[in-house]
Amino acid sequence: MTGFTVDPWDPGYAAALAVEALSELGATSAELVLDIERPAADWKPVTPGPDAVAPETLLVADGVRRIDARVWVHDPDSPMPVPGIAASYAAGIVRCGPDGADLADIEVNRALISASPHAPEVKTSHATYHPGKAADASFEELSLALQRQVTQLEVDLAVRHRAQSDDLLLVDGPLRGRTHLPRTVGYIKTHHTAYLPSPQSAVVAALTPGQRTPVFLMGTSWRRHAWYVRLPVQSPAPWAGVARCEASAELEPAQVVRLADAVTLALPPLAGVDYKDPRAPQNLVPIGGLEKLLRHHLGDARLLYRALRTAAGGS
Repeated sequence: MTGFTVDPWDPGYAAALAVEALSELGATSAELVLDIERPAADWKPVTPGPDAVAPETLLVADGVRRIDARVWVHDPDSPMPVPGIAASYAAGIVRCGPDGADLADIEVNRALISASPHAPEVKTSHATYHPGKAADASFEELSLALQRQVTQLEVDLAVRHRAQSDDLLLVDGPLRGRTHLPRTVGYIKTHHTAYLPSPQSAVVAALTPGQRTPVFLMGTSWRRHAWYVRLPVQSPAPWAGVARCEASAELEPAQVVRLADAVTLALPPLAGVDYKDPRAPQNLVPIGGLEKLLRHHLGDARLLYRALRTAAGGS
């Protein structure tokens, strides 16, 4: 008997048999320290001064993930199979310098993730899926376990390509899991939470392209420095072209201010354009190009799905 079974439903949908893991989360409120760079009552848009310097080289890191199949792991310790996912993921680094951008590295991995300690290594005719462990059987935790592997792959690539360099590293998405990396900034394109009180939020709306907000400290179970920056944009909407940047909470105020100025100078030339990318300008040109290339490297999803079914014994 094979060690796993492929769920017959398309992986883009919920599994045919749902397994729910209910948990209660306590209410939390984000900590805000607004007077890191200037008093909260004196917030206004910041234009990097003449002493601010853009990084000579900006490394841009990104990762993509795809669920190739939902699976069931046959666990001898459980009366029922344990749900899991077979996934492909990739990460890459683009080096942006005075002479343009070039691809530094791409790496592709595949994993079969489950809460079962008996998740097998699955060798198919096209790829090998290595076992990965999730904390529980909920789809949310399976997805989180996959994201942790994507983040770790990004970290490994970043460390490899900065071993002999002090380049500024921009990672697409929140900084979680990467706060220990030096001169590293998280880049968040979309906004799901309004972190700032109304007076400071109005400063975000007042930004012009190439300006940023003052640096502030934020967090709940985590803490990071953050600031908002506006990229070149045609829309007059209050938050059009606005991205949020994050840096380690361990940095001294003067360090994070220099970093914020450097990033604010570096981003506008890399802004996406709306006739090429519906997520422009926040989806930076090197990020959009890298994402497209990474998804291509994941391979044909239908081919991998069929190979997984064959490896499972035609299930």
